[in-house]
Amino acid sequence: MKKLAPFFILLAFLNGKAQELNLPAFTQYLADNPFVISPVYAGIGDHIKIRANGLTQWVGIKDAPKNMSLAGDMRIADRSGIGLYLYNDRNGNTRQSGAKVSFAHHLVLDKYEDQYLSFGISYNLNQFRIEIENFTGQDAAVVDDRRLTNHNVDVGILYRINGFYVSVTAANLLDKNIDVFNDVEPLELRNYQVFSGYKWRSNTNSDFEVEPSAFFQYFESDKRSTTDLNLKMRFYNFDDYYWAGISYRFLNDQLLEPLNIGPMLGLKRSNFYFAYSYQVTLNKLINYNSGTHMITIGLDVFQGISNCPCTY
Repeated sequence: MKKLAPFFILLAFLNGKAQELNLPAFTQYLADNPFVISPVYAGIGDHIKIRANGLTQWVGIKDAPKNMSLAGDMRIADRSGIGLYLYNDRNGNTRQSGAKVSFAHHLVLDKYEDQYLSFGISYNLNQFRIEIENFTGQDAAVVDDRRLTNHNVDVGILYRINGFYVSVTAANLLDKNIDVFNDVEPLELRNYQVFSGYKWRSNTNSDFEVEPSAFFQYFESDKRSTTDLNLKMRFYNFDDYYWAGISYRFLNDQLLEPLNIGPMLGLKRSNFYFAYSYQVTLNKLINYNSGTHMITIGLDVFQGISNCPCTY
């Protein structure tokens, strides 16, 4: 049965070709780091936030996707923020790496109601390559250097009031360069994302917080859309906290047929942050892998660098 594994990798690659030159969104954003899905979160906190992330997908399948990333964002002045996101992603014989440089501005609509509005924009640089040196035998016909560089832009808006938040992001607004590939490759990279949730406590002095959230993605090229339904619970000990949660992802035309489901947990102690996520793949690949593992480590430093109430 293991001989069928390469077939399923190819199937997953073809089904996801609209995501080429995009960094796949797994559960990185749930490690208290929504900046990785939208520039509008740059500098949202009153500290410098650094997150390093490593992900191994479909453990047990040869050449399955692997991803590494490093994200950092900070407040500049009282109401603006900047961020940098670096990543490297490998899937079989394809590799992409790139960077995003982001800027966001945060407005106070009503400080007594904790009502804020934020705008963000990012410049994206992406390098995509097919590793032709790995092709041998009947694949030797692939002799050209299959690589390209793309430049793109993301924009986003975020609204917050009390514990409720909703952000809308349009990612990769520009069509991609496909000159070195064939003409069946889709031009459109655009995808649209909505991330919304609510942080609830029984009272302001409670050490326990519940945060349900949803993350919606729509891919313009093939009209696919997915939704993540998430639930997180935090247990506070002054400025430190521990959290646990679960995430459920499905295609929107297959509500009761989840793609992935799995638990998450993490902690923040002083300036140090750690999170772990495990996801079970529930489609046809389930018989060929032992799941997807993700680890996030980070630092939150220089606390209190902004006096604006719009931070958290």
